[in-house]
Order: sequence, then C-alpha cells, then structure tokens
Amino acid sequence: MPLEPLRFAVLGAVRVFRGDAELELGGPQERAFLALLLVGAGRPVAVSEIVDVLWGAAPPRSAVNVVRRHVGSLRRLLEPGLAARAEGRRLVRDAGGYRLVTDGDSSDLLRFRALCEEGRRIADRSPAQALELLTAALSLWRGPLAVGIPAQARAHPAFDAVDRELPAAVRLAADAALRAGRPDVVLADLRQAAARHPLDEPLQAGLLLALAAAGHRSEAMAAYEAVRARLAEELGIDPGAVLRDARDTVLHGVREAAVGSSSGESSAEVSDGAGADGSLADPARAHAPAPGPPSPPALPPPAQLPHGTEVFTGRDAELDEAFALSGADGSGPGTVVISAIGGMAGVGKTTLAVHWAHRVADRFPDGQLYVNLRGFDPSGAVLDPGEAVRGFLGALGVPPERVPHGVDAQAALYRSVLAGRRVLVVLDNARDTEQVRPLLPGSPGCLTIVTSRDELHGLVAAHGAHSLVLRPFDAVQARAFLVRRLGAERVAAEPRAADEISELCAGLPLALACVAARAAGHPHFPLAAVAAELREAHGSLDAFVRSDASVDVGTVFSWSSRAVSAAAARLFRLLALHPGPDLCLPAAAALAGLPVRRARPLLAELTGLHLVTEHSPGRYAFHDLLRAHAGELVHERHTEADRAAALNRLHHHYLHTVHAADRLLAPNADPLPPPPAPEGVHPEPLADDDRALAWLTAEHAVLLAVVETAAASGQPVQERLACQLAWSLEPFFDRRGHWHDGLAVQRTALDAARRLADPALEARGLRGLARVEGRLGLHSRSVPRLERALELFTELGDDTGRAHTHRSLGWECDQRGDLPGALRHNRFALGLFRTLGDRAAQASVLNSVGWYHAQLGEYRRALTHCFEALTMLQELGDRYGQAATWDSIAYAHHHLGRHPHALLGYRNALALLRDLGVPYVEADILVRVGDTHLATGDHDGARTAWQQALVLLRSLNHPDAERVEALLNARDGHAGAV
Repeated sequence: MPLEPLRFAVLGAVRVFRGDAELELGGPQERAFLALLLVGAGRPVAVSEIVDVLWGAAPPRSAVNVVRRHVGSLRRLLEPGLAARAEGRRLVRDAGGYRLVTDGDSSDLLRFRALCEEGRRIADRSPAQALELLTAALSLWRGPLAVGIPAQARAHPAFDAVDRELPAAVRLAADAALRAGRPDVVLADLRQAAARHPLDEPLQAGLLLALAAAGHRSEAMAAYEAVRARLAEELGIDPGAVLRDARDTVLHGVREAAVGSSSGESSAEVSDGAGADGSLADPARAHAPAPGPPSPPALPPPAQLPHGTEVFTGRDAELDEAFALSGADGSGPGTVVISAIGGMAGVGKTTLAVHWAHRVADRFPDGQLYVNLRGFDPSGAVLDPGEAVRGFLGALGVPPERVPHGVDAQAALYRSVLAGRRVLVVLDNARDTEQVRPLLPGSPGCLTIVTSRDELHGLVAAHGAHSLVLRPFDAVQARAFLVRRLGAERVAAEPRAADEISELCAGLPLALACVAARAAGHPHFPLAAVAAELREAHGSLDAFVRSDASVDVGTVFSWSSRAVSAAAARLFRLLALHPGPDLCLPAAAALAGLPVRRARPLLAELTGLHLVTEHSPGRYAFHDLLRAHAGELVHERHTEADRAAALNRLHHHYLHTVHAADRLLAPNADPLPPPPAPEGVHPEPLADDDRALAWLTAEHAVLLAVVETAAASGQPVQERLACQLAWSLEPFFDRRGHWHDGLAVQRTALDAARRLADPALEARGLRGLARVEGRLGLHSRSVPRLERALELFTELGDDTGRAHTHRSLGWECDQRGDLPGALRHNRFALGLFRTLGDRAAQASVLNSVGWYHAQLGEYRRALTHCFEALTMLQELGDRYGQAATWDSIAYAHHHLGRHPHALLGYRNALALLRDLGVPYVEADILVRVGDTHLATGDHDGARTAWQQALVLLRSLNHPDAERVEALLNARDGHAGAV
C-alpha cells in the first residue's frame, strides 16, 4: 500500500505530516537540521553549513559523523523501510551537501513564495485577485519562523533571509489592498508585522496608509508619531521620504498612495583610495577617510517638447479652442483632457500641437513628455506602444531594470508614476486608439495632446476626449503664412503670384514652407517666377492628393527637390530607405556611399529647403509626407540593385560600428566577426567604452529598427546581418538594463537564425535570447534554451560557444542558489578557455571561479584565482573586469578577517566603477564596505557606507533601497544598543 504524501512546515513550528498524522521529529538538534533543509528550499546545504548551524563556532570532532547519523535518521523517518545506508529519494546527496526534495504542494515555504510571486505578477492588472493570493500566502505563517529550534541555530543567516520575506509580503499585500479598495483585509497582518519590525519605514508607511484608507486617520497619525519618536530615540534620525509621504497622504487625504520614493538625502563621505593602477596599498591606510561619490543630482523634470517654430501663424481660431480645452483661465485641467487633432498629412497638426504645448507648458511643473508614434510612417515602422511607454518611464526616472515585463504592466507602472503629478503629454502621429491607450495618464492633473490623421473616435467615446479638426489654410491664412516667411512688402508687391502659390500648394503649411524657403533663399526672384516654376513642375504623391484640389501636392516637393544639386537630390531619395526614426550624418553618408565630408554639405542643402529637418544637433528626420515623396522617387529613379546596395551599406555601417562598441564594452565576449564592409562604408570611430556607450545610446531606437528591417528583408545575407547586430548589442542592453528591448531583438535574431537553418546561428540565437530572459526572471524559458544551445555547440565542436554557454548556465545556477553548480559550470568554461588560449575570456571566468569559491567559504582558493585574473585583466585594460575582481578579492579578505585589506580592495573597485559610471554595482559594493566596517567595530563607517549606497539606489529608484534601509534600521539600531 503506497504511503500518504508528506507535508513540511517551517513557517511557524517545524513539523512534518504524513497525511493527517504528524511525525515525531526528535530533539531540538534534529529539528534544527530539518529546518535548515527546509529553508534551503531545494538547494543543496553544505555539510560545513549544517555543522555551523548545529554547533556554532565550537563543533566537536565528531560533528560530521553526527550529521551523517541525523541524515540516516531523517531518511528512515521520511521513507519507512528504507535499507540501511540507502540514499532514498527524499533526502539526497548533492554538490557536497544534502538536499531535501520538496515542492509547492509539500512545503509551506515554497507554497508561500509561489503565491507571493503570482500575486506580484498580476498586482498591476488585477489588484483584487492579487490580494486574495497574498492573503492566502500570509495565512501560511502560523507564528515566527522555525519555532522550537535552539536560538543559536535560529541566528543563522539562512533563517534571517526567510524572515525578511514576511514583511516584504505584507507590504505587497498592503499595496494590493489599497489598490483594490479593501485596506481592512490586511490591517491585522500589518499591525503584527509593524510591531515585529518597528524600524522598517516602508512597512510602517503601509500601515499608515491602510489605517487612513480604512477610516482610522487618528490612529494612523498616532502610529506615525510613535515611529518618529522611536527613530529619533534609537537611531537619532528623522523619518525617511517614504514615511513622510505616507504621513502627508494621511494629512491631506487626497489619494490612496502606493509605493515609491526618490529621496535625495545627502550622504556623508566614504573612503575612495586606490591608485590609478589599481594596486593594493598599505593596509594601515585602510581607515583613512577620503571623499566619497557625490550625491547624484535629482533628476530634472522631463522637457521633451521639440523646438517650436518662431513664425507660427494662421491658426488663431484653433489656438483659441485649444486654450479653452486646456484651461485658458490658468486653473489648469481638473481632469485628464485628450485632444485628438485630426486632419490630412502636411496640414500642420504637429506644428499646432507643439506650439500649443509650449504655450501651456508652464502650467505643468512636473514636465513635458513627447513621442512620435510614427503611426503613418511610409516605412511602416509604427512605434510599438510598449517601446513608447518604456521611453516615458526612463524620462520619468524609472531605471530600465525596474520596468516590468509586458505592455499592460508597463502602462500600469507609468500611470502610477504619473499619479498626483502635473505632466503634459504629447502623442504625435498616432495611428489608432489602441496605440494611444497605454500612454494615457490615469489620474487628473495631466493634459494629453494626441495628433493623428484619424479622428480617433475611440478616444472621444471611451476617454472623453475633445476633438479639434484641422483643415488646410484658406486664402487669407495662406497669405498671412507667406507674409511671415517672406515679408509683407514682397507679398504685397505680387499678390496674384502669392495667391497662385497658395493655390498650387493646396493650402498645406508643409508645402508652403518648402516653397517659402526656396523663395527666401533667392530674394531677388520674382514670386511670379517661383509660381511659374511650381506650375510647370510634376510630382506624383498620389496618396496625399486632396479630393477637392486640382493640383497634386507632390508637385511642390518635386519642384523643391529640383532646386538642390543633383548629389543632394540623390541623397534625398536614398534617405527614404533609412528605417528611422532619425539618422546621423555618417549614416546618411553610408546610404549615399560617400565620405562624411562630402555628405555634410548635401544635408545642409536639404535642411535649407526644409526637405529634411535637423531636429537636434547632428540628427536628421523627414516629415512623413516628404518621406513618402522621397520613397516614390527612389523607387522610380533607382533600380532594385541600387536600392539593395544602399541598404547593404547602411546595415554594414551600423554592424561594423556596433561590433567595435561590443569589443570595447565586453572584450571577453565572442561576437561573430562581421563580413568585410562594402566600398563607401566608413564606421564611426569609437575611442573608448565611454564613446561607445554614448553612440549606442544616441542610436538606440535606430538600431532596433535596423534589426527588424534587416531580419524582415527576406534576403539571407541581411537576415544573417540582423542576427550579428542583435548579438553585438547584448553588452549595451545588459550594461544599461534595456532588457525588454534586448528581448525583442533576440527573438527576432533567433527567428531569423531558424529561417536560415544554420545550427551555429541557432545556437547563438538560443543563448542570446536565454540570457535576456534570465535577466527578466524568465528562468523556466532560459534554462531549457541554454541546455539546447549547449547541445548544438557540442554537436558543432564549437568549444568557444560551449564555454560561454557554460558561463550562462553557471549564472542560472547562481540565481536559484545552486552555488556548487555555478562553480562547476564556470570551472568547465575555464578549462575550455585555457585550451583555446582566449585570455580575455579566461581572465573574466577566473574571477567568477574565485567568486564562487568565496561564496562557498573557500576564501584562500578564491584569492588565488582572483589575483591571477586581476593580473590578466590589467594587462588587457579591462577596467570593468578589474572592478569586479577587486570586489571578489575584498570579499574573500573580509571573510578571512583581513579587514584593512578588504577595505582597500573595495576602494580599488569603487574608484574604477565611479570612473565607468556604474552606480548600481557601486551601491552593491558600498553595502559590503559597510559590512566590513561593522566587522571592525566601526559603526559610523558602516552607517556612512550604507547611507551612500542608499542614496545611489534611491537615485535609481531601485528595489534594493528597501534592503539597505532595513540594514540601516536593524543593524544601526543593534549597534546603538551595544
């Protein structure tokens, strides 16, 4: 007869049930052993860790034998009838330790974590359902963790880490309860958690908000005063921004507040002292104070509006209506107002929207956001709403790594960030309501201006938008437009010619601007001659012909393009092949197959006649009407082979420049070398990694578009190029945290690789996609992809590919707590790199091997590997790798009790990181600096380092800020008590 299933409990008393019957676990030591296995949650627990938990600093000589006896007893308890010395299937030997096999059905801890994760995942789109999951998770805690084990065992960090999960879950439940309008559901859990963690400010803030939302405002204010007094008495500090914001919300009662703070507290100084060569100086100087990093400046409100025109005219009535919609009396919009400016292309929608926005921008002190949604871009490259939302979140100060997965979750975060702010949002050139909907603020105080050729009836019906429809200029407006551009005297001298020009331009401001630019450039030309030239010109732009006009507007653009040199006209046509949204001078030169010095004056000709706009220094863009005209011309006047050659030059320009940037940012990576560049391609020179990052940042949106268009070309050569470009972008996306964009391009690359039916490309595609999925926490997808990639690399005999894939698998092991597995994969990679003679990769993986040895308590072995890595990295000039290695060295010294050496190692790492500008890693190391100061008894030094870390994390709006705040509260409080 099969045994009934087992159930394990550690969230409260340590207990085991078989069916409904509770099993007898033995004495406190046996319970402590089981509890340690349970909080390990499926990871192997080293024998040394078990000994440490059971006996502390003074284990008996027989400790290991006693552990083996405990193992045998527990195995026989869990699997009755198991033969002596048999391992069984419940408690297995793994990676030099023991692992208890449990799952979400048998372990209350794993069930708790699964419920919390699911609640967190759906919290933005369904707070009520999330609340049910989170309250179910909290109900699994039946008291303090691991009740019944000795206090010495309970003090082990493994239990402390699980302990911290409870207040985090309570805070999450409180936020869901506030969003769902049911604060009473979590009050009991909040009160208990707040009592157990009286200095946890985010938790106390959650209690205040829940009390106020449940109608207990006086109790909320009393709770605030109590925690304020306790912070002052025990830590000597005032409440932080999170707690103050909660108090203000209770006082004003204006809205239900959720999470988030971007406090800019000033920090004290911390040491910063390695020499330029990164050498380890005299340990006696380790405690000498030195300037720390400056506090990061507060992020200014976004100001993204394009430049307005200084000669705006002809829209007085429409402007009056616009000001009425946006509260011309100065009171500002009391609710969200969405004004969809409908109308044909070239009618001046963007010009009016931007002019209006500039006129009312001072009413929105929290900033102005602008995006061109490219809804009717002739290239078909319509901007994805998720990309637009992520751009806005970045402008509002949300780091890329904080952005959730999926457009719905991203839009919810965007609305949360805008809640309570007064922001002006301009959504230009929208295709339809569905593209706009995720970009709409969710609360009063913001004004959203949407331009589109469509009247967007969905916005009007579903969101209460006001519609403002533009029409072409009438004769009076067109005459006024020309007067502003050419002067009243010149227009008055030839009124019939001016009227004919207006008629031939069909009243479209864009066409009038092109003609006026031509006439202004030749002030001695009679307007009659300009009109005659225009009348005799022939264009085609059929898609934009007005139904009520006898003239083709394309004629204007055809005539304008004839006014430039033949070389500039050729460039104008070829620019239509660029996927956008904008381009730089070297890219234009690549399209034309010209040196940059020859392309520069050609672009100047085009901008002078308004055929191309230089919307920011060195960056050029088309109006979509002009792009369409150029697109018609390039297909009429250039053969398919000419167009393909121009695109090939453009793609190679980007591939070769990105490849050079990749080698600077990640010298230990293994990108495929690009094929030789065709004649006429001059990649941009990148002197160092700073220049590489600046170029990649400027070209970010363009590179995404290039990958997509090359992959969609249907040409194997271009599809392969798309793959190479995507993989070369990995270090940039990883360094900057743009993992959502990385996910998109890696999917595109893998799809292209599979269409090419090339196993080598597919292996790289699997690995590239898996890496970014891992960064986003999608481990159930990433690990199988890496395992398949490893199989393909092995079949191909590609040892370099195998080695890098082992490194990625090692990182995945690290993420799930399998440190021996992480070490195993990295050691395998090290052996391969040594055989291959790849010094850059070998140096990097040597540090990883050292780090994992240190994590496993093998500190001297760690130092051997890390110092070997450091020597190689210094020879290679890899500053980022040196910083990581100094961190590993310092960590090992700390645990060997060599605290002065540790502090100097950390300083060497910090000096390099501050030069490179990597604030998150800097903050992570500062936390360890604080740990080392604390170990020496220097409580002030510890607090200083942690406060500096907190300032950096808050400036990034990073979730680790809560962990550092808790560290300051708990450990500073403990130090003060001592």
